[in-house]
Amino acid sequence: MSLRPAAAGEGACATMKLLKVKTARFSQIVEQCGRPQVYILWQKPSADRHFQSQIKHNRVMTILKSESGTDFGVVNFKASRDARYLVFPRSLKRFANNRIVGIDWTLVRE
Repeated sequence: MSLRPAAAGEGACATMKLLKVKTARFSQIVEQCGRPQVYILWQKPSADRHFQSQIKHNRVMTILKSESGTDFGVVNFKASRDARYLVFPRSLKRFANNRIVGIDWTLVRE
């Protein structure tokens, strides 16, 4: 029976997730796409025609909580019970594959 050190990816390192996603700052997005407005879903998203139109035009950002408790955003609609949705006046298409960090709620219109 031989003891060997844990190989890369085993043991304590296996619990760490590495994100291979580009990030963008929320303030930069507000600067380029305008100040967003919080959108509250009062009905199913599929039945809300205005919301579907905003999704089609890439103006919706979904705000989620990370495991550490900080807010982050993803462009487009992601159905989740804990999610909040922001609708921007201009398209977010150029930020489509980015993780949005540094959510500043003072930049959001009420």
